[in-house]
Amino acid sequence: MTAADIHHTIRHTILAVWRIEQPRLITGLSRMLRDVPLAEDLTQEALLAALEHWPVTGVPEKPGAWLMATAKRRALDHLRRRRMLARKHEMVIRDMEQEQQAMPDFDSALDDDIGDELLRLIFTACHPLLSREARAALALRMVCGLTTEEIARAFLLPDATISQRIVRAKRTLSESGLAYETPHGDELAERLASVLEVVYLIFNEGYTAARGEHWLRPQLCQEALRIGRVLTSIAPHEPEAHGLLALMELNASRTAARTDAAGEPILMLDQNRSLWDQLQIRRGMQALARARELGGASGIYALQAAIVACHAQATTADETDWRRISGLYAELSQIMRSPIIELNRAVAVGMAEGPEAGLQIVDRLVHEPALKAYHLLPSVRGDLLRKLGRCEEARAAFDAAAELARNKREHDLLKRRAAEAASAASS
Repeated sequence: MTAADIHHTIRHTILAVWRIEQPRLITGLSRMLRDVPLAEDLTQEALLAALEHWPVTGVPEKPGAWLMATAKRRALDHLRRRRMLARKHEMVIRDMEQEQQAMPDFDSALDDDIGDELLRLIFTACHPLLSREARAALALRMVCGLTTEEIARAFLLPDATISQRIVRAKRTLSESGLAYETPHGDELAERLASVLEVVYLIFNEGYTAARGEHWLRPQLCQEALRIGRVLTSIAPHEPEAHGLLALMELNASRTAARTDAAGEPILMLDQNRSLWDQLQIRRGMQALARARELGGASGIYALQAAIVACHAQATTADETDWRRISGLYAELSQIMRSPIIELNRAVAVGMAEGPEAGLQIVDRLVHEPALKAYHLLPSVRGDLLRKLGRCEEARAAFDAAAELARNKREHDLLKRRAAEAASAASS
């Protein structure tokens, strides 16, 4: 292996460790500093330090502990530079110096930080002082470690728009002196909708990663599920909390069947349904039933959960009730206008009424500005064209989708589908 290969491998390892450890670092530093944006900045400094030192010294035995120790040292340096003008800073630095002198077990500290600390971080990022859009963008940046580009893709918006939202949100949090805590009562209810949205976006990033070499990021799915369960315990009478939990449980039940031994994606209709987790499906159905009992059957998460439940309850792909799924998407689109929902409805309509009916919906979305760079639009179009026997058009659509895909596994899958369509066109 050449020096360049070694350097590339170490850099790849650093970024992989970073994706896992970033939320732990931010939650730990936020608790100590009482300043979320400062904590986020210091974790970025720790990453830069790792990128500088690890290629020279090698990856430490406990990389998470190394990052936390480095971030804490940067925090102390920062507070010392500000001369402890405020009494709060005097208290904070005294606590931190005592902790440093006590030679703490950083691994244990990291484990402690992941309890409700991550939920506190999300609630802080979802404060009403911030716009709804800024709340989600900031939380995804801090909790998932997503880049500005990835967040922009999640919201189908320009990078510059998301960057500005994040900068303004961090400035607002810094200047407001907001408490780093999980609110209660009316304050909790006021932030809950934004928190649910963020948790679902975290789950989605784990379910289908926006970029990288792996299609799944299971740790994000598990973290979103854990937070979803906590939310139903602290807001037991909120139907949408139960609806979201149902949606995540039902989607996560398919995890074992979604990739092959090599990590390549397996589409739902081709999955081995015996691998679907029946216990998780039952938990999801129970959460959906609770959402309905609370009067939330028409909530946006409960409706999506009902759609996934149709798949979960079908023993085989042929038994799927596509007409019901199509109707549920139509109901969802009435309360949540979204081109992505329309695209999903097109898939269901194509299955229920035939590919020509689905293609008519997709063709109406081709010039939708929000979907201009969305790879699943040409992917769905390619699938419908392939079913109609228009194989050369399908190949072009799959190739276009592959060019837009940022996840390597998804890109490779789309290229394979393009090749299959090309082969069918020439036969």
